[in-house]
Amino acid sequence: MTGLAGRNIVIRADGKLLVDGVDCSVAPGSLTALIGPNGAGKSTLLRALAAVERPAEGDVSFNDADLFGLKRRERAQLVALVEQDAATELPLTVEAVVALGRSPYLSMWEAPDATSTGIVTQAIATVGIADLARRDFTTLSGGERQRVLLAKAIAQQPSLLLLDEPTNHLDIAAQLSTLDLLSSIAGSGTTVLAALHDLTLAASWCDSVIVMSAGRVVAAGRMDVTLTPALIREVYGVDAAVLEHPVTGRPVIAFSRP
Repeated sequence: MTGLAGRNIVIRADGKLLVDGVDCSVAPGSLTALIGPNGAGKSTLLRALAAVERPAEGDVSFNDADLFGLKRRERAQLVALVEQDAATELPLTVEAVVALGRSPYLSMWEAPDATSTGIVTQAIATVGIADLARRDFTTLSGGERQRVLLAKAIAQQPSLLLLDEPTNHLDIAAQLSTLDLLSSIAGSGTTVLAALHDLTLAASWCDSVIVMSAGRVVAAGRMDVTLTPALIREVYGVDAAVLEHPVTGRPVIAFSRP
C-alpha cells in the first residue's frame, strides 16, 4: 500500500518540541481524521505532511515520492493544503481566489484557458458558493471564507488533500455537506486527511483516525475499532460512550457530564 507516509517527524520551534518522532500513514483514497486536544500538534504535523514546513528530522512521501524532493510546481500539482483561517487580504473576488488553485498548471504570465476556467467554475459549484463568486473575499464571514478555500483546493485537482479544521465556522448543515463532499472526493480516489475538532463528526464520516496527544501519535487505525471510551478518557480526560447510530451504523460519541 502506498498513499501518504510520514516517518520519524520531529518539529521544534523556539526551543520547544512540537512534534515528537511521529510515524503516520494514510491509505490511498481514504478519508482519515486527525484528532487530538488543542496543542497536540495537529496543525504543525499537517504542514509537515504537506511539505510546507520541513521537519527537523524525518521524511514525508506520497505514493513513494519524496514530497520534499519534488520541485515546488510538481508538489503543488500533487498536494493541496487548506489551512485554518488562511486568507488573503488582497481585494480579490471569490472567483479570483478559487482561480489561484490553477496556478501550479500555468506559467507566470499565462492566462487561464477554457479548461482551467471550467475547472474553477465547477469547483465553485461543487462547494455551493456560486452566489458568492463576484463577492470581495475580504467581506466574507469566516464560514464563507472556509468554503472558498476548499473550492480553491478542489480547483487545484490534488491527489492528496490535507485540511485543518475544514468545518470550523460552519453551521451544522454546512458541516455535514462539507464532510459529505470530502467523503465523495476520497471515493473518487483522492487521499484526504482532515484535522477535526468534533469527534462525532469524525466518527460519523471518516474511514480511519490518527490520534495525537502532546506531539505524539498515540493511536491510529480504523475508526470503528480505534476510537474507544478508554482512548477518549486517556487523550481528552473525559468520559464518553461510543454508541452505534440507529440508521447509519456509524459510531456516535455521547459525552458524560463532568
